[in-house]
Amino acid sequence: MNETEKRKTEHIRICLNEQVAAQGIQNGLERYRFRHNALPEINFDDIELGTSFLGARIRTPLLMSSMTGGSELAGVINERLAKAAQRRGWSLGVGSVRAAVENRDLASTFQVRRFAPDIPVIANIGAVQFNYGFGIDDCMSAVNITEADMLVLHLNSMQEVFQPEGNTSFKGLLQQIEALCSALPIPIGVKEVGWGIDTDTAKRLYNAGVSFIDVAGAGGTSWSQVEKFRGDDVVRQAAAEAFADWGIPTANCIREVRAAVPEVALIGSGGISTGVDAAKAIALGADLVGIGRSLLAAAVESEEALDAVLERIELELRIAMFGIGVEQIEDLRHTPRLVRLE
Repeated sequence: MNETEKRKTEHIRICLNEQVAAQGIQNGLERYRFRHNALPEINFDDIELGTSFLGARIRTPLLMSSMTGGSELAGVINERLAKAAQRRGWSLGVGSVRAAVENRDLASTFQVRRFAPDIPVIANIGAVQFNYGFGIDDCMSAVNITEADMLVLHLNSMQEVFQPEGNTSFKGLLQQIEALCSALPIPIGVKEVGWGIDTDTAKRLYNAGVSFIDVAGAGGTSWSQVEKFRGDDVVRQAAAEAFADWGIPTANCIREVRAAVPEVALIGSGGISTGVDAAKAIALGADLVGIGRSLLAAAVESEEALDAVLERIELELRIAMFGIGVEQIEDLRHTPRLVRLE
């Protein structure tokens, strides 16, 4: 097993077995409640989860957030995620495809299109790699390997600082992101990995040509916590504890980015595990809702276990819509029934 495969497998093991959730900070959705509608005047069976994203019609507003790839176990997980996403109409993001661009022997662990021919697939590359030899052609290779419909660049500066093999030169990336947006013929997005995107950053990204933003706010997995379990640098391990509550809560990110950049396609993710939270995220302004680590254990267990989790989340979303009397996702986006608690 090479170093990349080892790292990818370690990430899966740690996310499954260690305490890697952010500490002392929640995703902010707990501060919101839907005002119940006792007389919804709709038929539950008429509720539709179908919506559109960047011009594509999709069966649900739900996304399996970028998680993994690059190892044998990761390949099994991606296959199960892809098959379940295809069955249920979820969109699918894969983990960083850099591993396969650098080592084509790992490409099969990212090749999900064969299992999911009809859903949006999002390839993924770390933006910081532009400062470490990656270029536009490499990004196009990542797209071709995954047969993706779009590409997302992840921003993970805080993770890289704590990662033993981390890349920490983030200078000048915006200009390179702008060049990529102009060069590639598919939508380019940017996502955080669990610390959130603020309004100023969102505006700069949109003005640079980014088509979609995944806020990936705080309150879910903390990658400084994940990396704490990997290295043997006791100083960095101790320092990671100071950042367990770092970041912008997911709810804040969604609400503020939507207000600041109303035209951008917006994905809300970060600590979301239920359909009720997904409904809140949509009501706050998200076009899609990303769910990641909450699916991982089931994906490792079996396709049946994963399908049961997805079915439960969809059901919770539909019940939440029934509880406020809306039949369509578009109506959920504009509901006045989501209120912030005092």
